[in-house]
Amino acid sequence: MPLSSDPEPAVRGEAAAPSPRAAFSLSDQEWRAIVDKTDPAWQEIRETPCLPSRKLGALTNCRLWLKYENLQYIGAFKERGALAKLLSLSDAERQSGVVAASAGNHAQGLARHAELLGIRATIVMPAQTPSVKVEETKRFGAEVILHGTDFEAAHAEAIRQVEEEGKTLVHPFDDPYVAAGQGTIAKEMLCEAPEIDTLVIPIGGGGLIAGMAAVAKEMRPDIRIIGVQAALYPGMANAVRNESAPCGGMTLAEGIAVCDPGRFTREVVARLVDEIVTVDERALERSLSLLLMTQKTLAEGAGAAGLAALLAHPHLFEGHAVGTIVCGGNIDPRLLSSILMRDLARQRRLARLRVPLMDVPGQLTRVSAAIGAAGGNVIDVSYHKVFNDLPAKQTHLDISVEATGPAHMDRIVEALRAEGLEPEVANY
Repeated sequence: MPLSSDPEPAVRGEAAAPSPRAAFSLSDQEWRAIVDKTDPAWQEIRETPCLPSRKLGALTNCRLWLKYENLQYIGAFKERGALAKLLSLSDAERQSGVVAASAGNHAQGLARHAELLGIRATIVMPAQTPSVKVEETKRFGAEVILHGTDFEAAHAEAIRQVEEEGKTLVHPFDDPYVAAGQGTIAKEMLCEAPEIDTLVIPIGGGGLIAGMAAVAKEMRPDIRIIGVQAALYPGMANAVRNESAPCGGMTLAEGIAVCDPGRFTREVVARLVDEIVTVDERALERSLSLLLMTQKTLAEGAGAAGLAALLAHPHLFEGHAVGTIVCGGNIDPRLLSSILMRDLARQRRLARLRVPLMDVPGQLTRVSAAIGAAGGNVIDVSYHKVFNDLPAKQTHLDISVEATGPAHMDRIVEALRAEGLEPEVANY
C-alpha cells in the first residue's frame, strides 16, 4: 500500500521541495563527511560488493542486484551507523564514553569501532542474552552489563547511565548520525549499479531505510523506495499510516522485529518511502534458502527480507531494475539447519511417510526395498507400536525419504502402493 499520494507539481513562485535530508539535524559538512566517508576510520568499513543475480531476478521478471552487507567484519551493516555516530562525538563526549542497549549486531558494531577509536563502550543486554553474543561483544573490548528481562529494561538502564554518568547514548536506529551512516550503502549501490530504479530495504526501527532513502533521493530524486517488514511486526507501517495492526510473535527476522519504530525515522519514512510491504514467515524461510543455494551466501532472517518482498509481491518489480540488501548473515546454525530441511520438504525433495504395517518380521525390508527400487534414499526410520490407534498386531512406520523432486517422490509413493502398502505423506 502506498504511503501517500504523489505531490502536486511545483509551480513558478512556489517554494522548492525540502531536501530529502531535511529531517536530519546535520550540517552540510557533517552530512558530506558521512556520505562521502572522508574520515580515515571509514577504511575499517568494507565497501561490500553489489552484484547482479540473474537467477533470482528471473523468478520475478526483474533485473536484480544484491548488496552483500553480510560480508562486513561483524557480518552485518550495523557498524556503518555506529562509526558515523562515534565520529560525531566531541572530545569531551569521547572521554565520557558511550552506551547502548542491544543484544544484536548493533552491539558488536559499536563495540568494535569504539575500541578502534579508543572510546570506552558499555553495552547493556537483557539478562537472558545467549552467552555467545555476550562473549563476542566483550571480545571487541566493550563492558557488557546484563540487566532486566527484555530490551525495554536494558534500554532504561542505558538511559540511566546517560543521565547519571554522562555517557552518550548510541541508539540502534533513532539517531540522524546513525541513519546517515547506514545511508552510505545507498551511495555505494547507485555508484556501482546506476541502472537501479528501485531499492527494496528492510525496516525494523527505520534507521537503515531512513538513511538509504535520504541518500538515494538526493542522488536520484525519481528513484523508488520500497520498505519491507515481517508480517508479524508491521510497526513502521502502523506508525506512518496511523494503523493498529497486531504486532508481535516469533519471527525468523528478529533483526527487524520492532513494534515501536523511531520518532525521527518514521518522519523520514513517511516523506521519502513510496510503499511498505510485508512478508510472511514462509517467504522469509524460502528466501534465506534461495540465497544460500543460488548465491552461496548466508543471510539471517532480516537479511533475506528484501528477496522475500520480491517473491511475495512480484507485480511491484516486474520489468524494473531492483537493488536490495543482504543486510546481515548472523544466524544460529541449528535454526539454519531446520530452515534448509523444511525448504527441502516444501519442494518435495524430502518427505516423511507414515506406513501402517503388520507387526511381523520382514516389514521394514519390504518397505525399504520398494523405496530403493524407485531410486529413493531413506534418511531415518522410527516404529510406533504403542502410541497409535491401530490394532495391537499392527504398527506405524515413520520413514523420511529423499527424492530429486515432486515427480520422483510421487513415483516412490506409487511404488509403495504397488506393494500393497498405504503410505500417508505428511503435509508442510
